[in-house]
Parts: sequence; C-alpha cells; structure tokens
Amino acid sequence: MLPLLLLLLATARGQDPMRYTPTLSSLSLGGLTTTSTFVLDQPRCVFPDTLGDAVIWLVVAVPQGVYSFNSTLEPGSPGRAYQLFPDSTSAYMTLNTTLLNYPCPKTDGEITVLRVGSETSCQRDNTRPTCNGPLPGPGPYRVKFVAWNDSGPVAETSWSERITLKTAAPWNNIPTSDRGHSAAMIALTSILTILFATLLAGLVAMLVCWGSDACGGSSTFSKPEAVTVQRYNTHHVYDQAPARL
Repeated sequence: MLPLLLLLLATARGQDPMRYTPTLSSLSLGGLTTTSTFVLDQPRCVFPDTLGDAVIWLVVAVPQGVYSFNSTLEPGSPGRAYQLFPDSTSAYMTLNTTLLNYPCPKTDGEITVLRVGSETSCQRDNTRPTCNGPLPGPGPYRVKFVAWNDSGPVAETSWSERITLKTAAPWNNIPTSDRGHSAAMIALTSILTILFATLLAGLVAMLVCWGSDACGGSSTFSKPEAVTVQRYNTHHVYDQAPARL
C-alpha cells in the first residue's frame, strides 16, 4: 500500500517515475565497493529525450530516510548538504549532470559508471553542499536518480536495494607475526644476509688495502726514469775524404 501511495504522491507533484532501479556496476572492476565508495551503472537510456534541459541528480540516503525523502527540496539547500549527512540529514544530492553525459545508446566497450564518494577535497567545505564526498560508514545506503529543471523535479527512478560497504579490520585484529613464512625460511634468509654482509665488508677492506701503503703497496705510481740513448756513428764514415771527380 505504501509504495502505491508514494507513486501517487510523485504523480501529483508532476514527476514521472521511471521504471529503473539503480544498481552496482555489473562490470568486473576492482574496488566495486570500498570502505567509503561504491560504483553504480550510469542511468543510460533511462530518462526521455524530452528532458534534454533537465539536470540529473543522484540521491544518497540512509534506509530510514527513504520514505521521508522530499524530492521537491532544492538540491544544495541546507537540508540536503553532504556535510550534514547522516547526523542532521538523512539524504543528500550529488553528481549533477545533464542528459548529454548519459547518451543513449552507449558505445560498445565504453565504461559507463559513477563512483559515489570519490571527492575528498570538498569533504569539509560547507560551500560545496553537493560534494561527492566519502561515505561516512559502511551503511547500508540506498540511492536513486532525480531529474530537475527550472520548475523543479520532473522525473525520478526507483530506490536501489541496500548497498553495504566494506568494513576495515580493527588495528588490534591485524596480525603482527609473519605467518606467511616458515621458521626455516626466516633462518635461511638471516644466514644469507650475514654472509652477504661479510663478503661485502671483505671486498671493501681489500679495496682500501690495495690503494694504501699499509699493505705494502703504494697509492702513487713512480715515474719511470728517462732512458738516455746515445748516438754512435762509425768513425770511418767521417774520416774518409770526400770523393773527387
């Protein structure tokens, strides 16, 4: 009964409910969900072309804020600020863009996803109430898309199923011992390290000893003595009188 009432309420407000439910991306991506983000499929071929001038917003809410969500409350207003979520507001609106960025149909092989919670620079910037900041906890969360034009909301999708993020392990539960290696492997590594250090020290000592006088060598090369070569002329060459014609 409640979903029917919500449908009638949306119709009375002039909104066109889309038969589309946002879902986590079906692509094989790393980090589909993390401790503060998750990845959605883009709403391609969801909103009609007649809404070409509309701005598509993503609504992020905690489960208890789904049924009390008022889509006529303007995005970016104090009651929709990311910085107040979830303590003072149960939902916020972010990732605003036009239908031009959600073309239909999508190109084959194109990655068409949205990462929710990827902005950290505006996390505490109250002048950016529509910040796509990190999600404050594991959730769960529910999302939907809403189309806005100058007159207000004109179309929206259904709410997603609950999305739960990963939870970081407490620091005191992180093992400090190296369970991935056996005691024999650790001992062998230690022995090889010591042998390498000894070999390196011996090589350095040899180089120092070789280049110093302490080991009987000399750090300088002696200059070779000059060798004097005398020129000898046979005496009979100069004793002979010049030939006469």
